[in-house]
Amino acid sequence: MVNDEDNGTMGMRTGVNGTTGTGVTDVAREARPKGRGTTVKSPGATPAATTTPTGSPAAHGDGSPAAHGNGSPAAHSNGSSAVHGNGSSAVHGNESPTAYGNNSPAAHGNGPVGAAGSVVVGPTGTTGPTATPAAPAATGTGTAVLLAAAPAGRGRAMDAASVLPALAAVPPGVLTGTPTATVVELADPLDPQTVLTRLRAAAAGPGPLVLCLAGQLHLDRRQQLPHLALARTTPATLRYTALPWHWLAGELGVRAPGTTTVVADLAADPAVWERLRTTPDLLHLGPGPLLYGRVAPAPRRGEPMTPGYLRSWAELWRSGARLPHATLHAEAAAHAAAAAPEALLLAPAPAPAPAPEQDPHPAILAAAMAGRHGEAASVAAAWEHEALRRHGPRSAEAVHWTEVRADLARLAGDPARSCELWLSAAEARLALRQPADDPDVEGAVDRAHHQWEQIGDRERARTLGAPLVALRQRVPGRQAGALAALTRRMAG
Repeated sequence: MVNDEDNGTMGMRTGVNGTTGTGVTDVAREARPKGRGTTVKSPGATPAATTTPTGSPAAHGDGSPAAHGNGSPAAHSNGSSAVHGNGSSAVHGNESPTAYGNNSPAAHGNGPVGAAGSVVVGPTGTTGPTATPAAPAATGTGTAVLLAAAPAGRGRAMDAASVLPALAAVPPGVLTGTPTATVVELADPLDPQTVLTRLRAAAAGPGPLVLCLAGQLHLDRRQQLPHLALARTTPATLRYTALPWHWLAGELGVRAPGTTTVVADLAADPAVWERLRTTPDLLHLGPGPLLYGRVAPAPRRGEPMTPGYLRSWAELWRSGARLPHATLHAEAAAHAAAAAPEALLLAPAPAPAPAPEQDPHPAILAAAMAGRHGEAASVAAAWEHEALRRHGPRSAEAVHWTEVRADLARLAGDPARSCELWLSAAEARLALRQPADDPDVEGAVDRAHHQWEQIGDRERARTLGAPLVALRQRVPGRQAGALAALTRRMAG
């Protein structure tokens, strides 16, 4: 079954080397598709609003600190930050810093390196010193997500959805390089939360994941962060109707290295284009995902540009060639060069081996303070994945990295995501049988409460308020009246 969510078309199909598969579970656990290489549409009913799982980002608030009213948690005074670990101090202006003290675990050892895999940007027709990984090994079940999005009306700079028929004609197993595969198609979706939910579900599987992405990038003027425009995005509503690029980094960065490939054909507005010229790693997705792409300046007038680079990938896949992704990238770039000779190309660079006993916290904090929030979030997510692998989900090490990600979301000006992650951290600490009056438990709830107060989206604040009230009832904290103040604001 396929949902027509927010009037954006979403399709799903499964296949075994191009035929309808048996024993294949699709990403959203929907009804099995009916035919080979087809997209089955719903009767057209619009479903209820998607409820976002805990830990997902939401529409950005302004991230500025607010003066605390009666009963609201106060900013912690010792000035230490979660990004540092082990109680080392850093003061970030007047915002509420995160403090752990000497009991905070820091996951060192042979994990993911802090700044691995920079993006290589070069003129059209060159690929730079790129790695040449082969296509994924033909084992297991893979997932391909076909995402094409652009604003409706005069704001459309790329006819993104025009590439979907070519991609849909590729057998599913060819897209992922696996015997069986699930394909999720999102055509001009409206809601960034819906897109995030689909991406999160696709990223949850252990097999290879390929994201084919066509669309246009715009820069959030306030936070200076790139966003992928969706169908109802306008310059005035960008922060609430477009998909932040660092959300992609956060979701894809937790996957095992070498299992995720992103192929992107993008048009950049003048602000993003200028930033790309001076900040080559602006679209960096972290050390795990392999990003191949073309970014061209958006046309100022006339007809929207076409995703010729991504179409070339589709044609090469349909030809039956089983070429390494680096070769497909070079071929597609050459084919598309005439249409956009000034375009920039993106390709993965070899990642350095992790250094033993390397502390990743300084590099993560440096990236965040430099405004490279996507890079910081993806590196922290990779370390969290490593902590989960080594120590398990019920471990102090895993909780520590959840708290690091929460603090990074605060620094990125995303209070809703920060609140969600602090809620998760507090619940995890309680699950580890830490008492409700433990300073680390109280601190996590206080920070969730503080970030909740910064959320500008009332509906999102109400959604997060319910679990926060339940947690406040278990962990009242040391600030008198915090629960009463929270319930009053929820009722207002």
